[in-house]
Amino acid sequence: MIDPRAVVSPEARLGPDVTVGPFSVIGPGVEIGPRTIIGPHAVINGPTTIGADNHVYQFASIGDAPQDMKYRGEPTRLAIGERNVFREFCTVNRGTTHDRGVTTIGDDNLLMACAHVAHDCVVGSHTVFANGAVLGGHVEIGDWVILGGLTAVHQFTKVGAHAFLGGGAIVRQDVPPYVMVGGNPAVPHAVNSEGLKRRGFAEEQIRAIRDAYRVLYRSDLRLSEALERLEPLARARPEIRAFVDFIQASTRSIVR
Repeated sequence: MIDPRAVVSPEARLGPDVTVGPFSVIGPGVEIGPRTIIGPHAVINGPTTIGADNHVYQFASIGDAPQDMKYRGEPTRLAIGERNVFREFCTVNRGTTHDRGVTTIGDDNLLMACAHVAHDCVVGSHTVFANGAVLGGHVEIGDWVILGGLTAVHQFTKVGAHAFLGGGAIVRQDVPPYVMVGGNPAVPHAVNSEGLKRRGFAEEQIRAIRDAYRVLYRSDLRLSEALERLEPLARARPEIRAFVDFIQASTRSIVR
């Protein structure tokens, strides 16, 4: 399953039924799980761990050194889960010692052509990065987030679960769960209701999220006042608890 024209380090570990296409390079310190497909002309450097059933397309660069002026070759890592797809020219960098030392990607993500995940990012599961979507360093992306084409997320920014970033959005502040944003700089537009329906949220839950959105974005309240009003609802509804907890934990303030 390894093309004779590929270059695979003897210090790499490949699981059963891994496919490596012609002219790909698998460096030392790389571990690849079962049934993963590495297309032609891909480069994977370590230390990098890739789980089972992933697919890396041609010309992707996975696990190379972080693009950080402070990086001095320290040993850092990239950890990728299962069933992810990295399309053409995707780039994913390892972590740095100035943060967690590891870049992490969960399961079942689709990164379309030319997407970039920078050093020390944490990407959840079931996300979609459309073509040219890019993350600065230290970004956190929750589960089920969709990033439209050419979206750019500023370093240290957090995006909550089920958020939707419209194409071309420039995201400089944290995006709470469930919220759709767009523009430069990104501003909130609505609740990602259609996405929530597709993921099995009940109408009652979506209605509660819309009510919370209106309190935060349509009531002309200061942030502290909005959170005070949302707290009783959060005590009764887990989906609102996640919304409120995210906002309270924000370190860059939120899009508003």
